[in-house]
Amino acid sequence: MPISPYEQTGFYDTATAAGRHRAIVGGRWDETGRVAMTALIDAGLAPHHCLLDVGAGALRLGCKAVPYLQQGNYWATDASLALMRAGYEAELDDPARLDPAQLIEDADFAFPGVPDRITHAIAFAVFPHLPRGKLDLALTRLHRFTRLEKFLFTVFLAPDAETAAGPYRQADGVVTHGQRAPYHLLSGDIEDMAQSSEWHLSRSTQMLPRGQILFIAEPSR
Repeated sequence: MPISPYEQTGFYDTATAAGRHRAIVGGRWDETGRVAMTALIDAGLAPHHCLLDVGAGALRLGCKAVPYLQQGNYWATDASLALMRAGYEAELDDPARLDPAQLIEDADFAFPGVPDRITHAIAFAVFPHLPRGKLDLALTRLHRFTRLEKFLFTVFLAPDAETAAGPYRQADGVVTHGQRAPYHLLSGDIEDMAQSSEWHLSRSTQMLPRGQILFIAEPSR
């Protein structure tokens, strides 16, 4: 049985065929895209930088990042190419600014075909839908980008190990879980993952939609 609705057979095809490409990436379309873009700019993203949008979905962030960045500097990965293409066709004001070849299907954080010149990466509202091991995998595999300055990602947190074992109601009302989506993690576990994969981690105080927490990881080099 799938541990996430995104793993159900035909989930993406059914949703995109029904024109629901916005709805299946979590709602709050414009607000969430603006928050993610602001977080990147606050973290130093400038138009000349090269961004990797991990778990880009229907380009909720991409429709804002593409016009901000110099042409060719936005790359996106997602488990569903169809979902990214739906966003490409429906959400970009100027599709000519983004080569569709820069939308890459990737469910394993292998980043095939993504150039080494990536300087910033973000996974916004991605890991709440995936089991803990996926964050660990992403932190490890992102090291192949030797020019990467910062990796921004969001998670839900549980306050302690006892609470983490069961459901927990976040400040914004979302109920998260330890063993099924939407997932929560412990802050200490995230710090351990970052340390073991050689990242320096900081936690943002920015308020995010649905009570998610933003972490900023910088390579320990």
